[in-house]
Amino acid sequence: MKQIEIKISNDEIDYENALMYMESRVNDISNNQSQELLWFLSHNHIFTQGTSASKEEILNSNVIDVIKSNRGGKTTYHGPGQRVVYFMLNLNNKKKDIRRFITIIENSLISFLSNYNVEAQAFKDRVGIWVTKSNKITFDKEKKIGAIGLRIKKWITYHGLSFNINPDLKYYNYIHSCGLKEYQNTSMEELGIKLEQSEFDNKFKKIFIEKLQNI
Repeated sequence: MKQIEIKISNDEIDYENALMYMESRVNDISNNQSQELLWFLSHNHIFTQGTSASKEEILNSNVIDVIKSNRGGKTTYHGPGQRVVYFMLNLNNKKKDIRRFITIIENSLISFLSNYNVEAQAFKDRVGIWVTKSNKITFDKEKKIGAIGLRIKKWITYHGLSFNINPDLKYYNYIHSCGLKEYQNTSMEELGIKLEQSEFDNKFKKIFIEKLQNI
């Protein structure tokens, strides 16, 4: 497999700037002018609405800015304490199977969480990664710790995964996260796990790149 560039941003990146960067990079990858890229970053406080989102998913639009995004999916929150991974990968030289690619992202995060005695799973009817049990604490209902929203252009992926390390979870009270009214979000901090951002970046990167060999 060709070398994938890893970009790690420790400062918060403006969402719209990130969008422009991804669009440009995807075009360069398409024209064989750039390597594929995994980008680890965090955004400032923002609600983003994917292509299938509706206005009703925003319960209070006065809290922080709301931005329409060209990724798939519904409404989500980004902000400090949440790690975002953007996947700019060329499926033209892999298997052209979006569902399989999403499964690799899901399974990578599930494997990552298992290192911390957190049991998580994906569900066919709702995208994302859901915690069912943590250090022998079982929830009445699973809670979401990771959201996925992708876009594909000429079989090159972009956008990606958001993962809650220690964000302020109150922001989820102002939206129907991912269009789901009856589920809550959680974070590593809420599960009682202290996780450094760099530790997530390094461990997730290794797990994901290894699983990517299977596509």
